[in-house]
Amino acid sequence: MNLYNIKNIYFDIVIIGGGTAGVSLAASLLIRNSNFNICIIEPQSIHYYQPAWTLIGNGILNSVNNIRPMYSVITPDISWIKSEVLELLPKSNKILLQNGKYVNYKYLVVCPGLILAWEKIEGLIETLGKNGVTSNYSYNLADYTWKLVKKINKGTVIFTQPEMPIKCAGAPQKVIYLSGDFWQKKHILSKININYYLNNNTLFGVKDFVPILMEYIKKYNVKLIFNANLIKVDGKKKTALFKLIDKEGNFISNEYKSFNILHVVPPQISPDFIKNSLLANKKGWCDVDPVTLQHLSFQNIFGLGDVCGILNAKTAAAARKQIFVVAENLFDLIKRKSILKIYDGYGSCPLPVERGKVILSEFGYNDKLLPTFPINPKKPSKLAWLLKTKFLPWFYWHGMLKGNDFLSTN
Repeated sequence: MNLYNIKNIYFDIVIIGGGTAGVSLAASLLIRNSNFNICIIEPQSIHYYQPAWTLIGNGILNSVNNIRPMYSVITPDISWIKSEVLELLPKSNKILLQNGKYVNYKYLVVCPGLILAWEKIEGLIETLGKNGVTSNYSYNLADYTWKLVKKINKGTVIFTQPEMPIKCAGAPQKVIYLSGDFWQKKHILSKININYYLNNNTLFGVKDFVPILMEYIKKYNVKLIFNANLIKVDGKKKTALFKLIDKEGNFISNEYKSFNILHVVPPQISPDFIKNSLLANKKGWCDVDPVTLQHLSFQNIFGLGDVCGILNAKTAAAARKQIFVVAENLFDLIKRKSILKIYDGYGSCPLPVERGKVILSEFGYNDKLLPTFPINPKKPSKLAWLLKTKFLPWFYWHGMLKGNDFLSTN
């Protein structure tokens, strides 16, 4: 849709974000009512299957097979405005685009994801993709991660995890397990010093999974350094600077560490147009009801996915459940019915702890285990590996993005 000659444009429903949540929700709403006039606002031309990036970074999946042109995944009857959002004006039901045009809406769903703040780590941007510095949080760097993992025969490898919240909180350690397994099978693990610096005081947020994960930490001889934040990288000198704090957040010391490989997970923040709007909570995230996902101040607005300021895991699996809740609740709101669908905080983090085995962690609010499949969630599973590497990628492209509610309604 070309907006250059349009001063104002109106839609029944506007969805900000053409990622997993936005594309899937639009399709799901059209299935409920094909007469809805729906628009997605998304500046990017490429759609990514992000759960594959860790697997790409360890040579298990191919990078080329996990991207699509944006136009090919958006349902044809959905309008797509290829633009960034500059400002939200919820009191007047308007959105100001970067090109100066306004979009008017009756209902709004906000799901732009979050922002990877690489710039918050001094020296990082200048050395990403070279000098042994990489990150599976970038599609463009996942292949470089695999190149580094294959090439190293000895030395020090550092993995980092920033302050929460981040998307897929298990991803920083997935690369550790898969790399450790590869080096072990290559018979060089004893020559590699693996360090995991976490800006946290626990290995994994859901305590039921910590014992089994600790077994793999020991198996791969990983040294855990808790409450440590990466603040500076010197790629040419191959050194990383960490700020160490105690459990109360008090400064202890700075620590320099040399590396051969540095895998960085960047700090992650809310988009400016959310953070600076009336939709934001005190921390800058979209202020929605954690159960209905309806905005707490504006009843015609819902939040969805990573941008929401709720205590759940920021994963594609969480979005899958949220999409059904928002679609049903928005549909009922339009029909002037009571909002009844409940989000239980579901999130899933399939943790590949070795090639061929996955711990299928599924959980909700208050760390309640919420298994979808008849698989012991606390034991590594071959079936869960097939689910992670075969079925879920296929279902993403051919089911979820098409509005299919399978796996979302239970």
